[in-house]
Amino acid sequence: MAWRFPDKYRDEGLLLLRIGIGVMFVVHGLPKLIGGPARWEQVGRAMVYLGVDFLPTFWGFCAATTETVGGLFLLLGLFFRPACLLLAFTMTVAANMHFGRGDGLLGASHAIESCILFLSLFLIGPGSYRLRK
Repeated sequence: MAWRFPDKYRDEGLLLLRIGIGVMFVVHGLPKLIGGPARWEQVGRAMVYLGVDFLPTFWGFCAATTETVGGLFLLLGLFFRPACLLLAFTMTVAANMHFGRGDGLLGASHAIESCILFLSLFLIGPGSYRLRK
């Protein structure tokens, strides 16, 4: 019976999750985004582990933008599902990079966990507390 109490706070729980993860992805992505072309190229080289060896600066810019703007959209609940899909793809690339470098499951775990989180949030939706599209 006592465990039913939190059931009425699902939307608040989703809001807390969205804000926390959104802020962390903005904090994680912003230095990459403002790092400029040299940083974008470095980040974009992760695509090599998917067999894509062209335009690393472009792919790095896309990843940095996805982490930063996607994190912002996540916390606002705006364009929520597309942001979740883009973030999940970015984390898939990151996990593949870690495996390709030989970091193993432990090295890739953060990216894998984030990917699972974003795919789950894609299915669940943003909850009631969000900006409307």
